[in-house]
Amino acid sequence: MKIVHDKDLNYEVVRSRRSTADIIVERDGRVVVRAPKTLADKRIASIVHSRRLWIYKTLAEWRDANATRIQREYRNGESFLYMGRSYRLLLIVDQDEPVLLKGGRFCLRRDLIEGGDISLAKAAFRQYFTARALERIRQRVNYFAPKVGVTARRLAVRELGNRWGSCSPKGNLAFHWKCMMAPATVIDYLVVHELCHLHHLDHTEAFWNEVDKIIPSYLEQKEWLRRNGAAMDI
Repeated sequence: MKIVHDKDLNYEVVRSRRSTADIIVERDGRVVVRAPKTLADKRIASIVHSRRLWIYKTLAEWRDANATRIQREYRNGESFLYMGRSYRLLLIVDQDEPVLLKGGRFCLRRDLIEGGDISLAKAAFRQYFTARALERIRQRVNYFAPKVGVTARRLAVRELGNRWGSCSPKGNLAFHWKCMMAPATVIDYLVVHELCHLHHLDHTEAFWNEVDKIIPSYLEQKEWLRRNGAAMDI
């Protein structure tokens, strides 16, 4: 990885065994250029220059989206997202499971936040979302893979930093545990997105054509993530 400082724009260059270069703005606001190993630095700088207006526009949208970021407090009545809906938190004294969703509320064992340390509560929510995401996403991968015309190998749900999902050249898929905070239609889009990478590992027009074949409304799902991604946290 190489960091380039170009006037008022900083970007990272990540080289890999890919055939084309593309530019993305990560969910933490970093501008990343993903480029082939053999592409010259001057050519990368030229690509960035040609996309400069798009980068500024996307960064402005990122700042607007992150203005809605929510700092959640682990107290009665706080809201948490699950499958696109907001559920209130209820602290419970006597409960076997650390976290349960029942009666239209997220029920959290009170002892997990005693002493003011919320790390145990956060870990309990991560485990809850990870287990549910693995179950649902496996079902949706099995459903969509034949439609995309691919076969996925291994599937994992874990912490992916600023990515919603990833696909390896060997056909291994991984998804962020936070995906379970999105509506079902958005989860389906994320699944199809990664499955289509088994045809095209980049984000060329050919790739988006594959996505469009399965989910013609994918632009709506992308927009939902752009507007709501910052709020998908615990």
